[in-house]
Amino acid sequence: MIVLHLTCDRLRKILEQEQANGYRDRAVMGGLDRFLSNFAASNRDLVLPEAQYSTLDARQRGEWVASVLRHLDAGIGPVPDKTPASRKEPEASIFIPESSGRFLEAPVTTVKGIRTALAGKFEKLGIRTVRDLLYFFPNRHADYTRIRRISELYEDEEQTIVATVWQATEKITARRKRLTEAVLGDDTGNVRAVWFNQPYLARKLTPGTRIVVSGKVSVYGHIASFQSPQWEMFEGDDLTHTGRLVPVYPLTAGLAGRTVRRLVKENLDRWLPEAPDFLPAEVRKNAGLLPLSEAIRQAHYPDSLELKERARRRLAFDELLSIQLNVLARKRDRQEETGFALDADLGRLRGFLQSLPFDMTSAQKRALNEVGEDLGKSKPMSRLLQGDVGSGKTVVAAAAMLLAAVNGCQAVIMAPTEILAEQHFDTLCGLFRRAGGAPGMGKPIASFESGLPCPVGAGLLTGSLKDKARQEVVEGIASGRLNILAGTHALIQEGVDFHRLGLCVVDEQHRFGVMQRTRLRRKGESPHLLVMSATPIPRTLALTLYGDLDISVINEMPPGRTPIKTRFLKPEQRQGAYNFLRSQVSSGRQAFIICPLIEESDSIDTKAAVTEYDRLSKSVFPDLRLGLLHGRMSAADKEEVMRAFKKHELQVLVSTPVVEVGVDVPNATVMLIEGADRFGLAQLHQFRGRVGRGEHKSYCLLLAETASVEAGKRLELLAATSDGFLLAEKDLELRGPGEFFGTRQSGLPDLKMAKLTDTALLEIVRREAVRLLKIDPYLTRPEHAALGREAARRWDSGGELN
Repeated sequence: MIVLHLTCDRLRKILEQEQANGYRDRAVMGGLDRFLSNFAASNRDLVLPEAQYSTLDARQRGEWVASVLRHLDAGIGPVPDKTPASRKEPEASIFIPESSGRFLEAPVTTVKGIRTALAGKFEKLGIRTVRDLLYFFPNRHADYTRIRRISELYEDEEQTIVATVWQATEKITARRKRLTEAVLGDDTGNVRAVWFNQPYLARKLTPGTRIVVSGKVSVYGHIASFQSPQWEMFEGDDLTHTGRLVPVYPLTAGLAGRTVRRLVKENLDRWLPEAPDFLPAEVRKNAGLLPLSEAIRQAHYPDSLELKERARRRLAFDELLSIQLNVLARKRDRQEETGFALDADLGRLRGFLQSLPFDMTSAQKRALNEVGEDLGKSKPMSRLLQGDVGSGKTVVAAAAMLLAAVNGCQAVIMAPTEILAEQHFDTLCGLFRRAGGAPGMGKPIASFESGLPCPVGAGLLTGSLKDKARQEVVEGIASGRLNILAGTHALIQEGVDFHRLGLCVVDEQHRFGVMQRTRLRRKGESPHLLVMSATPIPRTLALTLYGDLDISVINEMPPGRTPIKTRFLKPEQRQGAYNFLRSQVSSGRQAFIICPLIEESDSIDTKAAVTEYDRLSKSVFPDLRLGLLHGRMSAADKEEVMRAFKKHELQVLVSTPVVEVGVDVPNATVMLIEGADRFGLAQLHQFRGRVGRGEHKSYCLLLAETASVEAGKRLELLAATSDGFLLAEKDLELRGPGEFFGTRQSGLPDLKMAKLTDTALLEIVRREAVRLLKIDPYLTRPEHAALGREAARRWDSGGELN
């Protein structure tokens, strides 16, 4: 039996070498068919199929080799006949079993060469399974495709040579650095190559060895040399580290790029032939897409830039299609729900609307009418209300909430922070108070008995409420005595039960995962849903991520809003900015100073709020009243600081981005942003919206220590326009959806390949998603089942959009 194991080990090594060679039938002299024939004759305990390996194409060879290797990994015994039939393009009706591709979920430790210690390093990069490794795409590719002879080399260009090692020696420099220096040559000349801290190379690069070297050439004292180039043994055309478009992967401490490339390459060869393509053949044909295995291979090791882009397009299509299928399925499910229609006669709100201290804009009226129409239907409303900073979304939401209360229902607005929740509570109470209702109690409960179309009990529920106050609010919610609520995630906790929830309003909706919004809606029986965003969402992004929602846009600013003058300043203009800020404060105004970080960081060169607060208080504005606000402060401390700023007890507020939303101080006229190049356009626009909310002319000053040319152009664009939708489109284009929202949000899918600015691809994806769900609403047909499972898997593992 020992002999049999040794024989199988030899077979395994030969087949693995064949994988590494790209199934070119070069692993053994005379070809694999001759070897297998002799092998079968001398090892009758193993039953090998008649492979006729030389007649198979590369994919068929890969399938056969993978099946034999899997069997060898499982144990010694007869090898089943897995000889593939002549390959045909799969028809749309081909069924992919649910068990197909289960090896993709195997832990990464099952991969040859990855043991526990190395697996820990891969886990830091998010790689836990075979699938993760296959989908661990490079950040970029180094272009080593220019293959030249030594006499044709150019200085400071990426290029590749195939050369013979004449000698390789280890040296110690004057600064005690260890280096390996090799002299390489071809028939046109010689060149040197130098590697630092890799002494083993002096032993490995023996004279006469043929190697491939890729990198840049530098010239020192008329001597040309490659500095720390990539290299590998010359063993044919199937290169890994050199001579091609070479992947450059994200790394972590203790994980070398060569190691990652080698392991990824080996596992592409090992597993891709067995990876099922979940996309139906007719979809691939309609969209002109590569097969999945080819796309994954070309994404890692492209044969050309054209194939690299075709691979990206296929993988991006998969990502976007999963989003669309989930979004459209959610819309279908909600349309099948039965809720309760409200009496949505807006005439019942006439007194409230007339009491507003301003006339609603035509855009606000249009949005309120659209919301009213939805509330009057038995199908639960699912609507996105978006508009620029200060466009008046809260008034529309307040009117909708009051309409729900008039119908004997409860309405709730959920905000991502306590500051914003408290501001909503104060705003709602202020509006109800203006309508003539005399307030009963204050925060966290207020009641309004007159001047409104119905009595209103308003409540505030946040995590920082004391036990007694929280219990009083929770009991008021359960009894129905409180019918207008504002709060944070505390609203969706266990033990919070609504009497009759009719309308859920979610503010800054992109800061909540879908499951959080769902838990809020489950507090009632199919209540209506209105989600709001102060971040203008470009049409392409809204259509892709929120296609299950109807959309209302407030694209008109209320009259009287003072335009905000914005300037991009260089570091040497900082003192001038301080002088201007002081002059504004001397005129009775207030100012914000925004810093990207809470505390200083050794790795990030930018201003930190705590340090800046100390410096400004002592050295720059010692005579002014400064306050500090950041996310690590307790809710009570943050509220105290904001209350002091609103009451003008503080003149300057130094803050982190926590001030982006929820701070409304009409007397503030200066927004000075440090490290402005570290924020996106959409977020900077949100900061800017914190000023200009009163009658005084306001200013936004952008300061950046070392802004790149690209960052400078972004800041100049912000200074040139106040159109939030234009800025959002540009921000999405420049930074992608994850950074567009400031941080990785729980409900945002992980897009590795898709570009949400690719309108043409988005339209194709949406067309195919609509077509598929029209003919097979639940993707249960055999030809669609694999796609349905894949779409569900992606959301189960990568997001909350299921």
